[in-house]
Amino acid sequence: METLKKAFKIKEIRNRLFYTFLMLVVIRLGCQIPIPFVNASALKDIFGADFQNTFSLFSMFTGGSLENMSIFALNITPYITASIIVQLLTIAIPKLDEMQKDGEEGRKKMTAVTRYLTVVLALIESAAMTIGFRNQALFDTNAVQYGKNMSTLREWAVIITGILAMTAGSTILMWLGERITEKGVGNGISIVLTINIISRIPTDIATLFKNKVTGPEGMSIGARLTAAVIICAIIVGMIVLVVILQEAIRKISVQMSQKVQGRRQVGARQSNIPLKVNTAGVIPIIFASSILQFPVVIASFFGKGQAEWTYYFSQSHWINPSNWKYSVGFVAYVVMIIFFAYFYTSITFNPREVAKNLNDRGGFIPGIRSGKPTVEYLTSILNYIILIGAVGLIIVATIPIVASGVANANVSFGGTSIIIIVGVIVETIQTIKSMITERGYSNVKGIF
Repeated sequence: METLKKAFKIKEIRNRLFYTFLMLVVIRLGCQIPIPFVNASALKDIFGADFQNTFSLFSMFTGGSLENMSIFALNITPYITASIIVQLLTIAIPKLDEMQKDGEEGRKKMTAVTRYLTVVLALIESAAMTIGFRNQALFDTNAVQYGKNMSTLREWAVIITGILAMTAGSTILMWLGERITEKGVGNGISIVLTINIISRIPTDIATLFKNKVTGPEGMSIGARLTAAVIICAIIVGMIVLVVILQEAIRKISVQMSQKVQGRRQVGARQSNIPLKVNTAGVIPIIFASSILQFPVVIASFFGKGQAEWTYYFSQSHWINPSNWKYSVGFVAYVVMIIFFAYFYTSITFNPREVAKNLNDRGGFIPGIRSGKPTVEYLTSILNYIILIGAVGLIIVATIPIVASGVANANVSFGGTSIIIIVGVIVETIQTIKSMITERGYSNVKGIF
């Protein structure tokens, strides 16, 4: 709160905060505008409880705009996917790797590549969704019967309109996110994603309390209070765990060698290499969830979404005390989180490169020789903290799944949502603090 008070006292930061707020209002309004030809009466039938189980991750990222089949139905998911793909491709394509390391100019080129890939992915996703939902009579073109008796021209008009509307909506959101980054506060894309997730939380919490605290008949006051305390304790506990996980850092001491410049000796200072415990962030959970949900999503488009084999991929069936065989999917989910935690960290952090940079700058880790021993030491420390971070991610990600299976407490927000929200809020507050410090320094400098 103290940071916000100081921020509102500075005109430029106040204007940036106001601009960010207006953009978020525009985004949330756009999430309520349906694309043309949507059959409102069919929405409730298609986007019911089964849909929530199948598209839970996608629904969370879109903030309910998918259920409304709005112009922002795809939201920024194509941009997120494009960003991850581009980052992964830097390993396989040396030119992209060079571009990434080419300073500001390289960053602009990488941004352009991500934008083009976002549009391509939006076209592919919107085409798949439009054709899939058209087969389920989601679109109304005033035909006597949906789908089968439409003329070919009318069918193609519906498909093309849906594809263009969703692709344009995703592109506009990408542009708005970049404008927030440029003229607002914080990372625009992250903020758009966060506001979508937050928009679902009040309704979910209200539904959870209605089903478990206020709604059930025959419960005593003590039982209702106990249920309310347990729910609040789990939510608060998850938030605290995520904050600890996001802020935890393993510092590796570094000694910089002395250098002689003229008649003076400089250097010989101590520093450290900060390694985040949760080095991969929320990426392992997103990867694991997306891969497991993909077969179910494809099956749902072909009307096979309720086949028994899909239960192995559905989180709502993993923890079932009366039938544990579907828990194979849960075990696969846990293993995939650990795998992607190591995989993604290996991409973003290279011990060899860090050791080389240390050696070039005349630095070394006390007690560890330069070169290969430093690489081995960094790798051993990294493997240890990745495992700790992965275990923390698993705990946060699986608590809602276990609660859903044991107590039937279904909510769209869970470990993934909380990690994203906490991470973005902390990052945004740090950005505001740095802006306040910079403006304060500029004012002091102007006095002299």
